[in-house]
Amino acid sequence: MPAQALPLFHLYGDPPDDQAFDFIHIETISSRSLLHDWLIRTHRHRDLFQILVIEHGGGDMTCEAAIMPFAAPCAIIVEPNVAHGFRFQPGKTDGWVVSFSADVAETLDEHSAEGLARLRTLAAKPIVPLDHAAELGRLVTLCNELDRERFLAREAHRIAMRAWLALIAIEAARLAASRARTGSVTLAPADPVVEALRRLVEDHFRSERQLAFYADRLAMTPDRLNDLVKRAIGVTAGHLIRQRVLTEAKRELVFSTRPVHDIAYDLKFADPSHFARFFRKQTGVTPLEFRLANGR
Repeated sequence: MPAQALPLFHLYGDPPDDQAFDFIHIETISSRSLLHDWLIRTHRHRDLFQILVIEHGGGDMTCEAAIMPFAAPCAIIVEPNVAHGFRFQPGKTDGWVVSFSADVAETLDEHSAEGLARLRTLAAKPIVPLDHAAELGRLVTLCNELDRERFLAREAHRIAMRAWLALIAIEAARLAASRARTGSVTLAPADPVVEALRRLVEDHFRSERQLAFYADRLAMTPDRLNDLVKRAIGVTAGHLIRQRVLTEAKRELVFSTRPVHDIAYDLKFADPSHFARFFRKQTGVTPLEFRLANGR
């Protein structure tokens, strides 16, 4: 079994909960980060989306192997399984953290589900600057209402929490889309075939690299799968598979001290030289150079 380079939590500090379903949670940033000296170490969640609303302060976000500074006011979108962590400015940073399980998106009404599904694509650039006080104000108001429903737990509060969550997610998605290079504010749903492919890749990327395996599971030809994925997101299905392998390799190189040859064999490369050629072709540097450049 491979060593676990990254802690896997339900909420930060809590053990994984594979039975979590219909989960919605909200808390202030300070309530948890204060307990950890304002440092949320790099970790991941198996099935949770998170939206952070930064009202005050700032800090640095670790997102996979990258470190990204952020400052209030902004929103941060984190999708399931992404390695992430935060170093907040002590005593100066506050706002909200909204966490919700992926299944929540599938049980909302049609338009709300579109907004939530869109978050997965928009989270590729997780930090969303808020250019106007009104943008921050809307998100903070919605978060306060969601927290109020959670705290009071009145009749039908679960329905009300879903409604407030949907509005938060849609507002964050609109803001993220408006900052995208295309300038698009469209909340088009994620393509179901692409999402199914992503789930399959997540389950099998260590042992299955051939496109034919995934195409067979999705009941289509490799050419059709490649064409569909290319039209939906602009890259081929093969690219998605390679990028998932590359992401795991980067995680191991940055967040563990395992020897490069161990990482190569864990990722089912025939030998370390094959792994090194793959890594250099994708990144332009060797695995060791990448590890040294990231200083960990």
